[in-house]
Amino acid sequence: MPRIPVRTGVTLNHEISGAGEPLLLIMGTSGSIQLWGELIARLEQTHRVIAFDNRGLGGSDRGAGPISVAALAEDASALLEALEVPSAHVLGWSLGSAVAQELALAHPEQVRSAVLYATWARADGFQRAVLSALRAPYVHRDMEAALAASGIAFSPQLLDHPDFGALLEPMLPAFPQNESQMQVTVEQWDADLAHDTLDRLGAITAPSLIVVGEQDLLTPPWQARKVADAIPGARFELVPGPGSSHGLHIERPEDLAKIVIGFLGEHAGS
Repeated sequence: MPRIPVRTGVTLNHEISGAGEPLLLIMGTSGSIQLWGELIARLEQTHRVIAFDNRGLGGSDRGAGPISVAALAEDASALLEALEVPSAHVLGWSLGSAVAQELALAHPEQVRSAVLYATWARADGFQRAVLSALRAPYVHRDMEAALAASGIAFSPQLLDHPDFGALLEPMLPAFPQNESQMQVTVEQWDADLAHDTLDRLGAITAPSLIVVGEQDLLTPPWQARKVADAIPGARFELVPGPGSSHGLHIERPEDLAKIVIGFLGEHAGS
């Protein structure tokens, strides 16, 4: 995958596939490009998909300075500039959805539309408990425990599937691979916990779609609903049933892609 230096002082690993209007994908906590799974293959049928590794993970440099949601949004903005893409549709998952919020607030001219998938605006007590529990294994550099805890991102149906271990194995390279990447992930969890846009979301002008799975325990539906209620004109889409977990794009990529592509089609040329 190509790497490109950007104005925020890091070199970002990225891949571009497909043709059509540009669609920037922003990854969630601890993940790299491979964690998008089959979703990219579906989205590239209609769009020019730009996926990248957040600083310090995958093939991207860590660089200097603190990792915050706002700083990651500047990286995303800088990547679009470096790729000479004046504006793009943006899809962010989990931490990536928080980054997409900040990007839409700080650089509205770069965001044609925003798909905020598995999102929240300010962590409540329940969410803080879940995020803090997921953070702990990375603090102690216990990757086995971190992967075990990550099961909460999947549905009961997938976790109980006899082939769950075999299904998860191809995704292991998408998780932190060394000490420095585990430390970056701790910083990402801290950014998740500190994220707070609730009182600013009303300033987002991009057409916005908020998507969340009924079974999502990391960014629960009631948290996503608060985001939808705060953004003028935002559409809220709750995906029900088995596989509607925080990892909806892994468990039900076809369903998510259909929702996303339908929304983006309504805002083509924005």
